[in-house]
Amino acid sequence: MRACVQRVSRAEVRVAGEVCGRIERGLVVLLGVAAGDADEDAHALADKIVGLRIFADDAGQMNRG
Repeated sequence: MRACVQRVSRAEVRVAGEVCGRIERGLVVLLGVAAGDADEDAHALADKIVGLRIFADDAGQMNRG
């Protein structure tokens, strides 16, 4: 299981030309799942993504806890 996380100013998902999801500033997660990936893998990856520090704090830093 792999995930690519990207900060975006806006994004949308289209299926057959129809918009089925849209966000403004936020995160897009591109997720790759393979046969054999377990529920535990998904939970661990979700926890890891939730814990990312990718937006600047009050000091303008993106690497602080």
